[in-house]
Formats: sequence, C-alpha cells, structure tokens
Amino acid sequence: MSKHSLDTPEWKSGTSKSAPIVEDYPDFEPGSYTFNGVSRPVYKSGEGPAIIVIHEIPGIYDEVWNFARRLNKAGFTTYLPSLLGSPGMPYTTGNLLKSMTKLCVSKEFNRFAFREEAPIAEWLRALARDAHRSCGGPGVGAIGMCFSGGFALAMMADEAVIAPVLSQPSMPLTISKKLRRDIDVNASDIPKIKARMERDDICLIGLRFSGDKLVPGTRFKYLVETFGEKFVGISIDSSSGNAHNIKSNAHSVLTRDYVDEKDHPTYQAFQKVLALFKKQLFSASEQ
Repeated sequence: MSKHSLDTPEWKSGTSKSAPIVEDYPDFEPGSYTFNGVSRPVYKSGEGPAIIVIHEIPGIYDEVWNFARRLNKAGFTTYLPSLLGSPGMPYTTGNLLKSMTKLCVSKEFNRFAFREEAPIAEWLRALARDAHRSCGGPGVGAIGMCFSGGFALAMMADEAVIAPVLSQPSMPLTISKKLRRDIDVNASDIPKIKARMERDDICLIGLRFSGDKLVPGTRFKYLVETFGEKFVGISIDSSSGNAHNIKSNAHSVLTRDYVDEKDHPTYQAFQKVLALFKKQLFSASEQ
C-alpha cells in the first residue's frame, strides 16, 4: 500500500475487530487511522481543538479514558490511538507484562534505543496533521505517558503540534548514567524542535513524581539544559512523609495516581497542563 495523501483525511469512524465499541465508554467513537500502510484503532470524543492522548502501559485502560474525558469537558476533541494491548483492557500485572513484551520486541518502538527514528513517531505526526485538518484551530496538542512520554516531543518535529506534554517520560530505560540524562527523541530533530519553540513561543511541560526511579530528576535537568525556560518541569513530592501521603512508587501523574481534589498536587499539575492547552489551542477570540 502506498503512502496516503496528506490532503485526504484518513481517520475513519466504524467498529472493527481491532476497534470495537468499548461498552463502559460509549461516548468515545471507535475508528481507525491509516498512514503509510499501517492501520491502528483510534478512539475519538469531544468537540473543539484536537489533543492526541498517547496512552501508557498496558494500554487504554479506565484511567486513561477518564483523563481524556476531563479534556473533553474542558472543550477539546481527544484522539486516543491504541498502540499496545486491547482498548478497554483492565490494569493488571498480566496485561502489564504482555504489553511490556510487545514494547521490547516491536520494531515500531524499539529503534529509540539506538537513537533512530521509530516508525510510530511519523505515524503519530500524520495522525496529528489529520486531527488538525478535521478540528481546526491554531494546531494540535499531544501528551505522551510513560513509555510514550517522549513521543509528544518527537511530534513537535511537525508544524501541526504546538502544545506538547511529557507525563512521566520513562524512555530510554535508566540503565546507564548517560541514558538517565536522555529522552527518546531522534537527536537530529532536537535543534529543529528547539527552533520551533523559540520561534512560535511554545512551552513544553514535563511531569514526574520525585521518587519515580523510571523518570530520574537528571532527565528533567537535561531538558532544562536543552530547552531552557521553554521547558517547565513539574516534580511532585513523593518522598517519605510527604504532605499529601503520595506513595513512594507513584508513577502515573494524570491517571492511576491522579487525585481530583483542588489542593492535591496532581490536580494542580493537571490545571497547568490544561492552561497550556487552552493558551496554545484556542484562538485569541475564544480565550
């Protein structure tokens, strides 16, 4: 199959074996997106400017749907591509292991370990372009979580993406001192992304818990050194005895470990993410 024309929207509504209706979330419309011969399920909901929500391991489970719903309520259209697991799957140890295994062996993802462009990055950028055409507005937001955290930054290599968020960016794995100061984005794209952020006054938000060993503080220091004041790093205290009783192994800032209470730091972090999306994705007349 040849590469699709970027002038023709390719997101198609409809159920299929890979994109069934998820009974607990009927407000998300099942569909698929095809680019360069690769089709994946993509769920869509809401109205307004588009945000690509890239799930964490093991897949699109309950809290990921709920996060997207919060964005829908704030006036955005969300697109949830299913990259691993089955949409609507429960968060279980077994499902975590299955998704981790696929993540490690799939050619769609594992090239990041060699600092090469992974095929999934271009597929996501194409989805963002399609979402921008469909939803309009100044551009598209993108948020990656855990293994997909760096994907939102990689998507900045495309002009359509103007509001990137990295939630607990966990790749590359922290198996060496060098990798703890790295992010899984093609090194050759970094200067282009940095120039875009300066030219268009775009900020990048990063979220992590302070005790999360998968997302070391040195990774955020690297992002500060690379992007300067354009990177806004938010580290939530999860040390022993912290004021909000956040567990030491907390990891998922906006999903599993999110607390929807105004005085909670995860709620406050979400408000900062929301403020970025509103600032970048709504036109001046809508703000």
